[in-house]
Amino acid sequence: MRRGDTRIEAVVTAVRAGIASRIYGPGTRLPSVRAQAKAMELSVSTVVEAYERLASEGVIASRPGSGFYVTGAAAPLSLADIGPRLDREIDPLWMSRQALETGADVLKPGCGWLPSSWMYEEGMRRALRAAARADTPMLTDYASPLGPAELRQLLSRRIAATGVDASPEQLMLTESGTHSIDLVCRFLLEPGDTVVVDDPCYFNFHALLKAHRVNVIGVPYTATGPDIDVFEAVLQEHSPRVYITNSGLHNPTGAVLSPVTAHRVLKLAERADMVIVEDDIFADFETTHAPRLAAFDGLSRVILIGSFSKTISASLRCGCIAARADWIDSLIDLKLATTFGGGRLASDILLMALTDSGYRKHMESIRHRLAEARERTIARLRPLDIEPWLVPQAGMFLWCRLPEGRDAGDLARACLREGVVLAPGNAFSQSLSAGNFLRFNVAQSSEKKIFDTLSRALSKRKPL
Repeated sequence: MRRGDTRIEAVVTAVRAGIASRIYGPGTRLPSVRAQAKAMELSVSTVVEAYERLASEGVIASRPGSGFYVTGAAAPLSLADIGPRLDREIDPLWMSRQALETGADVLKPGCGWLPSSWMYEEGMRRALRAAARADTPMLTDYASPLGPAELRQLLSRRIAATGVDASPEQLMLTESGTHSIDLVCRFLLEPGDTVVVDDPCYFNFHALLKAHRVNVIGVPYTATGPDIDVFEAVLQEHSPRVYITNSGLHNPTGAVLSPVTAHRVLKLAERADMVIVEDDIFADFETTHAPRLAAFDGLSRVILIGSFSKTISASLRCGCIAARADWIDSLIDLKLATTFGGGRLASDILLMALTDSGYRKHMESIRHRLAEARERTIARLRPLDIEPWLVPQAGMFLWCRLPEGRDAGDLARACLREGVVLAPGNAFSQSLSAGNFLRFNVAQSSEKKIFDTLSRALSKRKPL
């Protein structure tokens, strides 16, 4: 292909991506050829040729004296075409597919869950046997919109241990933690609104927010929470509607929010009239409870999210939202509109598992095993010159810096060919500034093959 043809194809691809992501809807006027040429640093003649090719295919139509317009019906929404076009191996959605769809023979130190043998299998089996003997309604009926009262009472007592005061009426059960955040986004956001996230943050926040078609701004995350100076500047410049974060055991860094930073975040959020969504799904991994924004705020402008997919069962889908009572009422309507009734069987089994006499001891054992696995993983990464950004107090993640000059995406592609799924840093970074970081799940990093594969990939000559 000639160089000119390559440049024309680049314009064609950019326009198609805009249509696929619905940036350019049916009837939308495309940027003028001069504006497009300036934006892409190409010649006007290159853009004219690209537009003519698209017009010949019927994708766009020329209106003399007015410009080029998109034709046809709206394209199906393609999340992969929204935002910067990353290599699919470091795209959040592709990472999820690699971790979920690959077979049992593939090692997954980049995934975000415990090995199945670490989960609360014994308690789950006891709960399932009890469910099989239960009255028919438990096995067949919808749950109430809020969820079973007994489970909400238990969850109210559990989150009180982290300092969050929420009555059972301020709690609503959902299908998962992700479902909880999706409902909150539906409740609070309109397309075009601005949302602040940590940089880095849990990679699926990026994918979910793309689906809601909002503008996302990343704020650098430090060892004690978001960089307050940058956070304040972003709030002043962009007037965001929502901030989504983890306070306890931040994903992916393992950092813990400090009380001083928490108070400053809440003061700035109040001044900006911004809502905070606090994802707290790692609470049971903590050895000492970190400060919670929801505790300091009293659930005034903070919404707390939880689930048990990381500790009891990912197959049992059940999450929870804690929020002020008037917001819960509106969230119930959204839940009914999108999923109707909740999963009664899942919530009842979860209640049995949580009240089972073995759950507390099970989690004590998991915390101990994670501490040992963390030490072993750090020791095995050190000879490869891969060092933790910080050593977390608890949890399953290590956020690690690669040797100077090495790219995590390249390393992930090399290791993937040998059956090892890694989690490259830029999938977690809105600014794509974490190209030399990897997130390791210490519970999934016990196999020697992982480190042998990393060693071989690192030993290869760096591309010039």
